[in-house]
Amino acid sequence: MPACDVIVLGGGIVGLSTAWRLRQRHPDLKIRLIEKESRLAFHQTGRNSGVLHSGIYYKPGSLRAVNCREGKKAMEAFCEEHGITYERCGKVIVAVDESEFPNLDRIYERGQANGVECQPIDSDHLRELEPHTAGIKALHVPEAGIVDYVGVCEKLGELLGASGTEIQLETRVTGMRHQSGSTVVETTGGAFESKFVVNCTGLYSDRVTKMSGQTPEAKTVPFRGEYFDLKPDAQHLCRTLIYPVPDPRFPFLGVHFTRMALGGVECGPNAVLAFAREGYTKMDINLRDLIESLTYPGFIRMAAKNWKTGCGEMWRSFSKAAFVKALQRLIPEIRSEHLEYAPAGVRAQALGRDGKLLDDFLIQESDRVVNVCNAPSPAATAALNIGNLIVDRLAVRFD
Repeated sequence: MPACDVIVLGGGIVGLSTAWRLRQRHPDLKIRLIEKESRLAFHQTGRNSGVLHSGIYYKPGSLRAVNCREGKKAMEAFCEEHGITYERCGKVIVAVDESEFPNLDRIYERGQANGVECQPIDSDHLRELEPHTAGIKALHVPEAGIVDYVGVCEKLGELLGASGTEIQLETRVTGMRHQSGSTVVETTGGAFESKFVVNCTGLYSDRVTKMSGQTPEAKTVPFRGEYFDLKPDAQHLCRTLIYPVPDPRFPFLGVHFTRMALGGVECGPNAVLAFAREGYTKMDINLRDLIESLTYPGFIRMAAKNWKTGCGEMWRSFSKAAFVKALQRLIPEIRSEHLEYAPAGVRAQALGRDGKLLDDFLIQESDRVVNVCNAPSPAATAALNIGNLIVDRLAVRFD
């Protein structure tokens, strides 16, 4: 049975960053990374909007806030060093009526507390930055940016391979058992023994946490985010990143416009319950996943509390006209003919039994296993720093 020091489960940006930080700080370790797909960054990392977040939204002192700020610096430095496409294009968070001013002010206060470069601007200044955007007030965040996260993952994989890390693709975890001094990870590619295991499996993190012998503090409920792309003749309507003022009662940011690092402008997403953990289309249905979500007490409580918002999101999923109307709040010139369907993504949202959506990173640990149970946005931005955080926790065990 192949033995190593650390097995990292998951070939998304958090798993890759963790393996890379391990390799940098402990070059003599034998590390294996296991990914169930045929390529890296196949799921959440490869399907997100590619935003390099500033950390303006997050509660000061939270893991999201701290890791976002430090992780952004690390990600920019990594891209500079390895020639990966990124840009500090800036972002505007737009209030379209006075009722949104209190939430906009709250976001500004958080930005100030988190050390984010940001400033309130009036409608005239907003028009200078984004001439086609509606709004009577906004926050300008010059340091927000865009990046090629798939390119980051490809480079991390290349660096890991060159440094002796074994990357095992098309290998799905099926179980885990502990024995004296080690843990055995059972997979479709055989059994692998390791002193320590790090679970970065994203959409399946709660199930793998249960395999490890821990009780997950929350269940992963998949939410599909559906997008449109602006056709080339309409891309001039958005120069940078245009976001609405988010509703603090709901963890999603609302439909917005994102200029992409490799070209194009993306619009969305909405947020609807996916009928499978890999439910990228309306027709993707996994009965186990769906029944698990619908019968989970936390989902039932959340749905009862937020049913109006949920119905609105579902209506936008089926009605392009409704989606366009939501986009027109930010850019009134948008028309249905400006949009073409784009690939969807699925967000692994951790949901407690009380019906509350976890809005911070959640890491559960045992002697042998570190489980990253919730890594919501800005996990991609913060990935290199999350990797450092996990290595710090493992270092105690190495000692």
